[in-house]
Amino acid sequence: MLTLAFDTATDVATSALVLDGEPLAERASKSVRVLLDVDDMLREAGLEARDLDRIVVGTGPGSFTGLRMGLATARALAFSLELPVAGVSTLDALAAGSRAALPVIDARRREIFTLLPEGPAALAPEAVEVEPGTRCVGDGAVRYRELLEARGAEIPPDGDEAHLPRASFHAMLAREFGPAELVEPLYIRVPDAVASAGAPT
Repeated sequence: MLTLAFDTATDVATSALVLDGEPLAERASKSVRVLLDVDDMLREAGLEARDLDRIVVGTGPGSFTGLRMGLATARALAFSLELPVAGVSTLDALAAGSRAALPVIDARRREIFTLLPEGPAALAPEAVEVEPGTRCVGDGAVRYRELLEARGAEIPPDGDEAHLPRASFHAMLAREFGPAELVEPLYIRVPDAVASAGAPT
């Protein structure tokens, strides 16, 4: 079973080819390069797009534009290749990449996306409650390192791959595959453009 997985929800997009649970190749770049990365990985593995069996796409939360780009790409590929698609939360993939870690994504507007006991949420970094020794990963953990470390969190060095929502973990976590149009983004809050339009003047 050959799986193509990618996530474009954060500033660094990731993509991977996974064969029967084992990563064949993985890339980290920008959202606009995802298709180029996919083409490179297939070519280097001696494979073609028609060899793919399924697609996994990151559903966020994250950048509204990045999410829409990733979902549109997944839907276009699924339609042209007649493949089933599954969506996996970017937060879940981040957590899976680092044992017992708290995923923290930079949500802009001085907020973060993270996982609370009741589910994913957007909140101010000051509102995050962490037990001393909690490992925090993601670009939000990097941005708010000083604040989180002052609360006892442990954060890997900047540039550590633990901060990436690696696409190979998306492939590992994917469970339910079906029509691409059924995969929905996880926004958590309204997009910036909508919020700006509705703001009082």
